[in-house]
Amino acid sequence: MADNEKNTKKPNALAAFGKRTAKFVKDCKGEIKKIVWPAPKNVFKNTGVVLVTIIVLGLFVFLLDTAFMSLLGLVMNVAG
Repeated sequence: MADNEKNTKKPNALAAFGKRTAKFVKDCKGEIKKIVWPAPKNVFKNTGVVLVTIIVLGLFVFLLDTAFMSLLGLVMNVAG
């Protein structure tokens, strides 16, 4: 029975790693081929929408900050 156990070989870990890596790379290539890239016109349009949104929200936060700081200044002057 001991001889039988010696004769059974474990699969080479390095070879198994290589096979898994090759399968991973092959699967990645297949997934990359499925990607649909947007047209440049759409990218520029969406970039414009994002920039306008950022500017509008930034101004809104700035105005709120200014209003609250003025309010706080009034409260501090009244309390002092």
